[in-house]
Amino acid sequence: MTRELDKTFDPAAIEAKWYSHWEESGAFRPERPDAEAFTLVNPPPNVTGSLHIGHALDNTLQDIVVRYERLRGKDALWVVGMDHAGIATQMVVERQLEERQDKRTNYSREDFINKVWEWKATSGGQITKQLRRLGCSMDWSREQFTMDDHFTKAVLKVFVDLHEKGLIYRDKRLVNWDPKLKTAISDLEVETENVAGHFWTFIYPLADGSGDIRVSTTRPETMLADMAVAVHPDDDRYKDLLARGAKVKLPITGREIPIVADEHADPELGSGAVKITPGHDFNDFDVGKRAGIAPADMLNMLDAEARVCQTADGLVPEELIGMDRFDARKRVVEMMKEAGHLVPYITKTKKGEEQELDAEPRTIPTPFGDRGGVPIEPWLTDQWYVDAETLAVKPVEAVKSGEVEIVPKTWEKTFFNWMENIQPWCVSRQLWWGHRIPAWYDADGNAYVAMTEEEAQTEAGEGVSLTRDEDVLDTWFSSALWPFATLGWPDQTDMLEKHYPNSLLISGFDILFFWDARMLMAGYFNMGERPWDRLYLHGLVRAADGSKMSKSKGNVVDPLGLIDQYGADALRFFMAAMESQGRDIKMDEKRVEGYRNFATKLWNATRFCQSNGIGASSTIKAPQARLAANQWIIGEVQQTVGALDAAMADLRFDAAANTIYQFTWSRFCDWYLELIKPVLQGDADSPAAVESREVAGWALDQILVMLHPFMPFVTEELWHAQGDRDYDLILAKWPDPRAEVSKEATDAIDWTIALTTATRGARNELGISPGEKLAAFVANPSAVAQRVLDRSSAAIERLARLTPVTIGDAPAGAAMQVTAGGDVFIIPLEGVIDINAERARLEKALAASQKEAKSLEGRLGNANFVERAKPEAVEKAREDLAHHTAEIARLEGALARLG
Repeated sequence: MTRELDKTFDPAAIEAKWYSHWEESGAFRPERPDAEAFTLVNPPPNVTGSLHIGHALDNTLQDIVVRYERLRGKDALWVVGMDHAGIATQMVVERQLEERQDKRTNYSREDFINKVWEWKATSGGQITKQLRRLGCSMDWSREQFTMDDHFTKAVLKVFVDLHEKGLIYRDKRLVNWDPKLKTAISDLEVETENVAGHFWTFIYPLADGSGDIRVSTTRPETMLADMAVAVHPDDDRYKDLLARGAKVKLPITGREIPIVADEHADPELGSGAVKITPGHDFNDFDVGKRAGIAPADMLNMLDAEARVCQTADGLVPEELIGMDRFDARKRVVEMMKEAGHLVPYITKTKKGEEQELDAEPRTIPTPFGDRGGVPIEPWLTDQWYVDAETLAVKPVEAVKSGEVEIVPKTWEKTFFNWMENIQPWCVSRQLWWGHRIPAWYDADGNAYVAMTEEEAQTEAGEGVSLTRDEDVLDTWFSSALWPFATLGWPDQTDMLEKHYPNSLLISGFDILFFWDARMLMAGYFNMGERPWDRLYLHGLVRAADGSKMSKSKGNVVDPLGLIDQYGADALRFFMAAMESQGRDIKMDEKRVEGYRNFATKLWNATRFCQSNGIGASSTIKAPQARLAANQWIIGEVQQTVGALDAAMADLRFDAAANTIYQFTWSRFCDWYLELIKPVLQGDADSPAAVESREVAGWALDQILVMLHPFMPFVTEELWHAQGDRDYDLILAKWPDPRAEVSKEATDAIDWTIALTTATRGARNELGISPGEKLAAFVANPSAVAQRVLDRSSAAIERLARLTPVTIGDAPAGAAMQVTAGGDVFIIPLEGVIDINAERARLEKALAASQKEAKSLEGRLGNANFVERAKPEAVEKAREDLAHHTAEIARLEGALARLG
C-alpha cells in the first residue's frame, strides 16, 4: 500500500531521518560472510578538518561505488577514520594556548599531549558529522584513528621492521626546515611562490692576495657559512686557479675556502663562479659532498628559528649572532659594501641615464611551508630516513605489469617519473603530537630501535642509561598503513584475510605522492602484495571561472551551504555528473539547482504513479507485457542497466550519472508515463491498465535502485512510499530484468518518439504553438511508419499534434520537413505562420551569430590572446564560439525548413 507523498519535495525533511535509520540498523556494515568482498578505505581526513568541496567530491565518488557494489550483493566495507594530523593538530592546540597567553613549553610533553586528547574529545572530528550529512555509507562501527592503540602498535612494528632490514636509518642531511613550526617537513609540503628579491654580486679576494673572484647570490647571509667556491672544470678563466689550488679568503669571517671544480657551476651564468654553502642549500650540499666535505663537517649558521648562530669554527662576528636571517641579510650587504666588496648593478633609467644599484632586482622562486606560511630554510640536521628508492621498486613493477591499475591511465607517466627518481623520505618531525619514534640513545649517541623501552634496554645491556628520541613520525608514515592496519594488522584477523587487498582507492591526484604511492610501498613491504587493485584519481573542484578556490580570493564554496539549499542528493549528483576521469570540475550552482529539480521531477512522477494506482513491484524480473509501450520501457531498463554497469566498470562517473538521468527524466517521466496515460485513465480493470500499472511500478522500482548510489535519500524515501517493503533500498538487489521484448514493438515506440521530438523541435524553431494541430504528408512510409499510422494514429495526434497524416505527396507551397528514422514528413505552413516575417527574423539572427563567431575565431586564432589572456577568458571565448556555431547550424536548419 502506497504512502501519499507531500506535494513538494523537501530534502531536509528526509535526509536526517534516513541517515540515522541506516546507521542504527547496521546497513553500512559488511555482514554478508558468503559474499565476495568489496573494500575501499577513505582517505582519512584530518581530525582538525571540516568538510570542503574537495572532500564532498572525493567522498561522493566513494559512496557511489560502495552503494553500487552493495546493491550488487558484495560484502561491501568502506573503512572510515581520521588522521591525527601531527602539525595541523599541534598548531590548533598551541593557538588556543596563545589566546590565553599560554604556550606549549609551559607544560611537560605528557601534559601537552593530554591537552591535545582533550581537544580531540570536545572539538576534533567535526568532519565525521558532516560526512554523514553528505550521505556517506561508511562502517562507523569500525571507525579508526591513526593514534588508536592498535594503530600505534602497527606503526611501531613497521618502523622496527624497516630498521632491521636497513631500510630506515638516521643520517645527517639537509631538510626543508620550517622556522615557524620548528620542524622538518616533506618536499611535498613545500609550496613555491614568486617573491620580489635581489641578485647581489660580491668580490671574494684570493687568499694569497693575487686577485679576486666574483660570485653572485640571492641569499648574501649564507656567505657566513660558505665552504667553497665552485667553477666549471672546463672554464678556461679558472683553470690556473684550479691548477695551483688557490683559495679564497672570505670577507666578514676571514675563513679560507678552496676553489673547486664542479659541473654545477654554469660558465654562462654571471662570472661562472658559484659560492658553495653545503649546510644551507640542497645543490651546494651535493657539491660539498663531491668536494670531499663530510656532512658532519658542514657548517651551520642558523638555529631552529632561522636566527644566526655561531659556526663550528667560531668565525661569525658577534654582532650578527642572534639576528633574524633577513635582518642578517641586510647587515651582511652593508658590511660587504662598507668593505668595498659589493659590485654595484648598473641599469638605466627611463630617460636612458645610468643608475647604480646595490643589486639586480629579480623575482625569486621561494619555498614556503604549506602550514607555517614562512620561507623554508634548508637546514642540516640529524633525521630518520626511509630508503624510498628500494621500497619503490615493487610498486613501479606492479603498475607497469598491470597488477595495479591507475585510472585514468594518463597519470602513470607522472607516477613513474616521481617513483623512479624518488629521494630518501625524511620521516622524523620535531613535534610532540604524533607517534613517537621507537629509538633510544646511549651516552655515545648509539641508537637502539625496539617496540618498547624494555626491549631497547635489553639490546643496549644492563646498566646503560638510555634516552628516548624526542621526535615523532611524519603523519604520512602512519597513514601509509591505512589499507591493512585498519583491518587489524599486525594481528591476522578475519577482516584482514577477507578485505585485503582492498578493491579500490579513490583519491585526488594531489595526494598521489603524499599518500597513494606510500601505501603501495607499505603494502608490498608489510603484506607482500598490493594494497588495492585499482587507484582512481579525480580532479579538483574549481571556481565557476576555472580558477583555483582560495579564501583570499573569496571564491570558496561551502558544500554544507549547498546541502542546506538544494539537498545532499543534488550536490552528490552534480559531483558525479561533472567528474570525467580526472578532469577538474568547475563549480556551477545552477547545475546543482538543476539536479534538485531532477529529484523534484522524480518525486512528482512518483506522485503521478500513486494517483493512478501504481505501487511497489514484487519482482526483480520484468513482468510479462503485451502493450508496445510496456515492452519498450522494459527494453529501455535493460539497456540502461547495461550502460550503467559498463560505465561503473570503467569508473566513468559522468557517463553513469548521465545514463540514469536520461532514462529517468526522458524515457520514463517524459515518454513512458505519457504513452500509458490514456490506458491508466481508461478502464482501471482492463488487462491493459492492470499490465501497465504492474510494469510502471516495476520500472519505477528499477529507477530507484539504479539511482540510489547517486541520490540515496530521495530514492529511499520513495522506495518506502511506494509500498510496504521487507527491506530498505540500500540493501535491495541490483536490477536483473531477464526479459525478452518484441523488437517490432520497441521500434514502433522509438519511431513515434523520434517523430514527436522532431516535430516539437521544428515547431519551436519556427515559433508555432505547441498545441496547434498540423497536417502532414509522407510519400513513401517505411514499414514501421505504416504500422504506427495504421494502429496508433491517435497517439500521433496526441503526442506530435499531427492530424490528419496523409500518405502521399504534399501540395506545393511553403512547408517544413521533419524526419523519423528514414521517413520524411512534409508539413505545409501556408496560413500557419507569416513565412516572410519568419524568414527575416531567422536571417537576422543567423547574421548576428555568424558575425560573432567570426570575431571569436579571429580572437582564438591569435596566439597572443591564447597565450597571454587569463585561462578563464580563453575558455569563455571557446564556449561562446561553440554556442554560436551551434546557433548557426540551428538557424540554417530552420531556414531550410521554410523551403
